[in-house]
Amino acid sequence: MRNAKTLKLMTVLLSVGMLLVAHPALASDGNVVQVENFIRSVIKVVAGLAGLIATGFFVVGGLGYITSSGNPEHLDRSKRTLFWAAIGLAITIGAFVLSNIITDLATSAFGG
Repeated sequence: MRNAKTLKLMTVLLSVGMLLVAHPALASDGNVVQVENFIRSVIKVVAGLAGLIATGFFVVGGLGYITSSGNPEHLDRSKRTLFWAAIGLAITIGAFVLSNIITDLATSAFGG
């Protein structure tokens, strides 16, 4: 019990000490544009990879659907693959559009 109280006290003191010692990191205007361009590039790459993966799942689901030969279990599995690939692609497109909207709003609000 005493060790737990001591550990809590040390944790609080260490946290407060770190807050007092920490200095704010301020960026200049040139670095903000570079960071914005980097984040846009990362978002484009991630969205492209997610779209590529979803396309792969569409192909796998479509081939499974075509080759199911009336087997209901195989047909059901292929339908689920196509459904979840569509859901994943919709989420990816939505996230890409939303991130672009937020980036444009932040750029117009904060300058850039």
